[in-house]
Amino acid sequence: MQRFLVFLGLAMVTALTACHSKKILIYASSDIQVDNTQKNITITDGTTHHEKELDFTGSSPVDLTVQSPTGKFTVQAGDDGLYILNLKNDTVVGSFQHVGADNGEAKITQEALKQKLDSLQRLVIGQNITEGKNYFIPPGKIVRITAQTKSKVFGPFTTIPGDFNAGSAPEIYKFYTNKEVWEIIGKLSQMTIYHQGTGSTP
Repeated sequence: MQRFLVFLGLAMVTALTACHSKKILIYASSDIQVDNTQKNITITDGTTHHEKELDFTGSSPVDLTVQSPTGKFTVQAGDDGLYILNLKNDTVVGSFQHVGADNGEAKITQEALKQKLDSLQRLVIGQNITEGKNYFIPPGKIVRITAQTKSKVFGPFTTIPGDFNAGSAPEIYKFYTNKEVWEIIGKLSQMTIYHQGTGSTP
C-alpha cells in the first residue's frame, strides 16, 4: 500500500510538471550555441539570420544567461507560454495573423493601404503595441508572445506559405526585423503615391 501511494504521488507530480511548459524562440545574426542545460547561450558577431527553439517543462521561472559580443546578461521566462528572445542587433516586431481572412482579395483600397502604412510606421517605433496583438522586441530582450506554446511563429526573412494550413496551429504570428519593415513601408509609400496620382489600384 505504501509503495502504491509513493507511486501515485510521483505520478501526480509528473503529471503536474508536464502541464507546465515554456517554449523560447531565439533570433540571432550568428550561430546560436547552447549548452546541455539549454540555459547558457553564446552568440558571436554575424550577418546571417539564425533561429533556435528551446523547450522547458515545470512551473519554475527559466533563467537564461547570454554571452554576446556586447557582454554577458541574463533574461527570464516566468509564466508558461511561448517567448521570443531577440539576440539580433535590430529590433524585432510582429503581430498576430488572421491567416486566410483576405484570401481572394484582388485589390486593396487606398484607405486600407493608408491604414496598413500607418500601422507599420507606428509599429516600428513601438507606438501601437497592444496585449496579444502587436510586439516590439528590442535587442537583448525576451517577450512572452502567447500562452499557447503550440502556436506557429514565422520569423524574420520567412514568408507565410500560400498553402499553409491555418487550422494546424491555435495561433499564428509573423515577425520582422525593423529593417525589413522599413523596406515594406517604402514600397507601400510608393503605392500610395501611385494611388494618389491615378486614383486607382495597379
